[in-house]
Amino acid sequence: MIRLRHKLLIQIFRLFDQLVLIATGSAIILFRPEIVMGGGNYILDATFHIEDTLGMLALATGWIGTFDYFIRYKADRLVALNTQLLSLLKATTLASFWLMVLCAVFSVKSFNIFNILIFFAVVTTIGIVSRLFLRVLLLSARRSGYNYRFLLMVGANHRAREVARKIDEKPELGYKIVGFVAESRDAVNDWERHHPDHWKILGNLENIRNILTEERVDEIIVCMPIDTRFSDITAIVQHARDLGIVVRLMPDSPDGALLRHMHVEEFEDECVVTLFREQMLVQLLLKRLVDAALSLAVLIILFPLLVLVAILIKLTSPGPVLFVQNRVGMNQRQFKLYKFRSMVADAEERKFTVAHLNERDGPAFKIENDPRITRIGRLLRRTSIDELPQLFNVLSGEMSLVGPRPPLPDEVKRYEWLFRKRLSVKPGITCIWQISGRNQVSFDRWMQMDHDYIENWSLLLDLKILLKTIPAVLLSRGAS
Repeated sequence: MIRLRHKLLIQIFRLFDQLVLIATGSAIILFRPEIVMGGGNYILDATFHIEDTLGMLALATGWIGTFDYFIRYKADRLVALNTQLLSLLKATTLASFWLMVLCAVFSVKSFNIFNILIFFAVVTTIGIVSRLFLRVLLLSARRSGYNYRFLLMVGANHRAREVARKIDEKPELGYKIVGFVAESRDAVNDWERHHPDHWKILGNLENIRNILTEERVDEIIVCMPIDTRFSDITAIVQHARDLGIVVRLMPDSPDGALLRHMHVEEFEDECVVTLFREQMLVQLLLKRLVDAALSLAVLIILFPLLVLVAILIKLTSPGPVLFVQNRVGMNQRQFKLYKFRSMVADAEERKFTVAHLNERDGPAFKIENDPRITRIGRLLRRTSIDELPQLFNVLSGEMSLVGPRPPLPDEVKRYEWLFRKRLSVKPGITCIWQISGRNQVSFDRWMQMDHDYIENWSLLLDLKILLKTIPAVLLSRGAS
């Protein structure tokens, strides 16, 4: 169990943050910085309204939830200072936004944009200073031999040594490594041959219970592969639970990626462990709003061009204006993709007659000088104007402005296993492949680009791709 003083310190820190927010807001209401800077009497000229009191009550409720969500009020030594300060910045930013919203709703006259900026600066500064002060205080205590935690490493392997080295290099964490527990007797022998003068082996997994009873252990860090050592890890967790010892899993990168977004829930009094639940709901909502707003704006602005292109297609070749085709979207859901028709009307039926001309590797199909393309169609493709009707797909939510290009069902059937990751997100009109030469890029490289996009997705990355799409389209880079 966490010691009482740790729990008390956490609750004091939580209360301190809330008091700072309330005291700063109250001080601004009382002393009105904008009045003082204007030369007025800060108390006599200040006006008080019942809305101020109601607003502060609502603010206090919102602030508690905001700080509890962003800031980890836990006795967690392994949280880095930069992570802690970033969480604080997120919390104070949202707290300031919440203040601005409620001031507008309650018509609070005591706050304007200037005062809210002062509020943000004050609470952020106090939050940073208080956390730095606590770190210095704890570091001083630990260097004096107090507030140490005794740590047992489970695993006699490269990963365990790497983690132990990093912890050993940071005395401010307050850990003393008591030793290692090897996976087997062979691992013990191997350790003693290669690392005889560094960190002692206390035994192997077979006698871990004896080790836990004989040694002073506050925490355990397990550095073993989850797939092959799951039963051993479960036994260690059970032993630690019986003795009230904290257990931390620090697996290798592949296992860590699987566990990074693990979420524990309950269903009918049953424990449910959920993996890969989406954690970026706000960002995805903003992405959807941007998609809808930009696609609607572009459709309105380019409406005359769309009408002109439709007329030219109708006048230059028989057949429909739009080419409608089944494509595969997110989670393998099929949808109808719209494009301006750039080929003859029976192009799909004639595909088998030109299959031998395919110039792309992998499942993709592409012919630079495809004989099925019409005269106006070649211009539409080179300028990417044929893609504009896909803005309707974006409006309907089937596609996004930025994302992997939607494949054909037949192409998906021939995908290798790793290629299917691109089906885990909404397809897009433009993507990294689109701005990187398109037809000059190999199929495998194309798939790798989509994989990298999904792994590193952010709204800023989408914006960069959209901005780079403009010159790529204007210069017809990689288009055919």
